[in-house]
Amino acid sequence: MKELVRMEGIEKRFPGVHALKNARFDLQSGEVHALMGENGAGKSTMMKILSGVYTRDGGTIEVDGRPVGFDGPGAAQDAGVGIIHQELSLMNDLTAAQNIFIGREPRRRFGRLDEAALNSQAADIFSQMNLDLDPRTPVHQMTIAKQQMVEIAKALSYRSHILVMDEPTAALNDAEIADLFTIIRTLRSEGAGIIYISHKMDELKQIADRVTIMRDGETVGTVPAADTPINEIIQMMVGRSLSDSALELADFEHDNVALEVNGLTRGHEIRDVSFKVHKGEILGFAGLMGAGRTEVARAIFGADPRDSGTLMIHGKQVDIKSPRDAVAAGIGYLSEDRKHFGLATGMDVRANIVMTNLKQFSSSLGVLDEAAMQATAQDYIERLGIRTPSDRQEVRLLSGGNQQKVVIAKWLLRDCEVLIFDEPTRGIDVGAKAEIYKLLIELAAQGRAIIVISSELPEVLRISHRVAVMCEGRLTGILDRQDATQESIMKLATLTMREPSTNKRAAQ
Repeated sequence: MKELVRMEGIEKRFPGVHALKNARFDLQSGEVHALMGENGAGKSTMMKILSGVYTRDGGTIEVDGRPVGFDGPGAAQDAGVGIIHQELSLMNDLTAAQNIFIGREPRRRFGRLDEAALNSQAADIFSQMNLDLDPRTPVHQMTIAKQQMVEIAKALSYRSHILVMDEPTAALNDAEIADLFTIIRTLRSEGAGIIYISHKMDELKQIADRVTIMRDGETVGTVPAADTPINEIIQMMVGRSLSDSALELADFEHDNVALEVNGLTRGHEIRDVSFKVHKGEILGFAGLMGAGRTEVARAIFGADPRDSGTLMIHGKQVDIKSPRDAVAAGIGYLSEDRKHFGLATGMDVRANIVMTNLKQFSSSLGVLDEAAMQATAQDYIERLGIRTPSDRQEVRLLSGGNQQKVVIAKWLLRDCEVLIFDEPTRGIDVGAKAEIYKLLIELAAQGRAIIVISSELPEVLRISHRVAVMCEGRLTGILDRQDATQESIMKLATLTMREPSTNKRAAQ
């Protein structure tokens, strides 16, 4: 096989952070080479250097056997290097097709934009991806999953023979992942090299030929995917073995209902949904993409108006019309889209952690106690293992997983009685996942009522007392822990219903 990429002795520093230390990586034609590591290990930084987003401070890079030093993404694309970034970088007011071909639009005579050709070319790519999406749809009208697929389409449109995929399946359902894997296998058979970054360990055996592991900015080693046990890869990533022994669920208070939802309805997105969450309980929400899980969470939190339905906190009806009302009622919501709805990315870690509870740090004259804010922020940084050089680091400079931990810290500080976690481990490595699972179970043991929405069925089954399943906007059933399996959940998740669920457990 031809060597497409060789990176040796790569160094990169940011203010207060030695991000890459003598790191190395290589890629052959016709292979999928997975790049694994915990959040902050240096994976994305390494690939941003390869794709021209960052310049390296030291080391050498060869592409197709020639030394290169890209001065920007355009130069990397000209050399055949494409990248699908972990964080979405689409323009919300443009259509899918316009985003894919921005700066490369087909033109008619006299330089006029050829909209028909633009949409036709985008439609061809969507057809190749088995994606049902009108290329004229504005990005702001799409779900996160559809936006992720547009990012993938944009990368494919460059016909790069070196393609970096940074967490490409983070927002995709099983069917969409299967379609993506078909595309990847086709590209591999045509001689392209795919660099695949993911925290989903089960994907390695399905798609990867080799795996390179990074830890703390250094390359730990490269192993064959087929012959290396997952536990061995995890141990190389985290430097220790992980145990599930601490993930035992304590029983919850069956007679103490913290949150009761009755007849929640919003157009066709949410149809007469009713359920209860008890003090000390983790209620998992499962369902296929578009089933209405996030819509239910946003309606409860007041982020979207509801057509009808009532909410009760500890037996008292509350009128929640905005997130401010929800927070005042003791409800916290960690959005699946942390970049737009969970963080002020231009502000530092300290400000993001304390922003929901500033009164705690304000004097009667409105003066903020900086020392108390610093001490509190540092406490949560240590408790959650947030990797940051200091509490004054801008959040945008943190890895995706560490940004997620900052959002969690914000709501923990608020001390909400009801916490809704929407995809809490999306983009988070296996070691950090274990820490967050343990944290959620500890919060439930302290008496919090917790809702966890997740597209990963093993995750839902691992940490939930009960599992609520949705399909097409309806709650099709709630399963007790002992009855919940991937098969029983998928049966309810694909149950098209004309009438509300008659499952007697659904609202209990």
